[in-house]
Formats: sequence, C-alpha cells, structure tokens
Amino acid sequence: MRRIPQGRLERDSSAQMICGSSRLPMRWRYLSHWMRMRESAALARSPVPVVASITGHSPAGGAVLSLFCDYRVMAEGPFKIGLNEVRVGLAVPDNIQMALRRVVGAYRAERLVIAGALITAGEALTYGLVDETTNVDQVTTRALFWLNELLALPSESMLATRAIARADLVAAYSDPDALPVDDFVDSFFNPQTQGVLRALVAKLKDKG
Repeated sequence: MRRIPQGRLERDSSAQMICGSSRLPMRWRYLSHWMRMRESAALARSPVPVVASITGHSPAGGAVLSLFCDYRVMAEGPFKIGLNEVRVGLAVPDNIQMALRRVVGAYRAERLVIAGALITAGEALTYGLVDETTNVDQVTTRALFWLNELLALPSESMLATRAIARADLVAAYSDPDALPVDDFVDSFFNPQTQGVLRALVAKLKDKG
C-alpha cells in the first residue's frame, strides 16, 4: 500500500524566531538566528502542502516564513504583517523579494518592501499577502479545513500539479548554502543599522 503524503500546518510565532543563547557573542547569536531563518528554504522545497496559521503580529521573519507556505490564514483585528526590514536599516535580499513577488505581484511587492510596510490583516487580504482572515480563535481551524480539502483531492495529480506550479520557488532555494547569509549579517552590524536599532530599543523602553 502506498503512503499518501500529508500536509503541514505552520503556526507563525515570530517571538520564537528571535531568541538566542546569551552565552554567544551578539554577532554569532544573530548569525544563528539568520541560519534558522534559512529554514524558509525547507518550506519552499516541501513536497507536501503547507499552510500558515497566523494568530498575531507577523513582522519580518514571521512574514517571510509565511511566503513559502501554500496558503495563509491570518487573524482579524489589530494585528499587522509585513517585511519591515528597511525601517530598521536592513536591505531585503532578492531571494525573499522574489517570494513576495510570487504572492502579491511585482508592483505591489516593490511598494511594500521598499516602504518596509506593516499592514493590517484586512489590507493583507486585499493585496493577496494572506489568503483568508477570520476570528483569532478560528485561524487554526480554518487553516486545517483548507489543508484537509486539498488533501482530499487525488494525491498524485494534486502533488504533481503543485510541483509544477512551485518549480520556480524550488529552483530559487535549491541550494540553501548559497543564500546571502554573510551579506545580511554584515548589514545588520552596519553602524547606521545599529543606530536605528538602538533608537528603536530606547523608544520601546520609554513606552514600557
């Protein structure tokens, strides 16, 4: 009997992506974080459908990971999503911009990424950055509903068609070691970027 591939549910949790060991020098802690972010390549190359369940704010890394999923369900309400790297002094690498273009189109991607825009769930739905919005308590339920509907289709034809549709994404992430890790880490420690981040941290402390 042939085993039918199952889909995957990815819960967005940006906070978990930015933690690091305090025992490591800051540069290596951030490099470790970026190396974990390279797991987006695994999502891009996943042989089975993946759906993102976005139950809160999803800036930067959280938004990036969702781009590589087949479907994105986001909670309605005050939550925001987007690639806001420019606002903290970071350039968005081409491989990530390519993934954004696939989802929202070239012009919309350009406008969003250059501005470092964080947009509401409603705007994200309008722009196509997410596929569905619902009450926060129903996000995972709706994500699983979509996934199960897809898995109910004839598996061989569905997976073969999916592979064709995502071939450009798979090709772009075929070699995770070729991703611009060093360039990204260097830009993070650029004096201008560090100045922006220090100002942001000070602002957050004042609010606290």
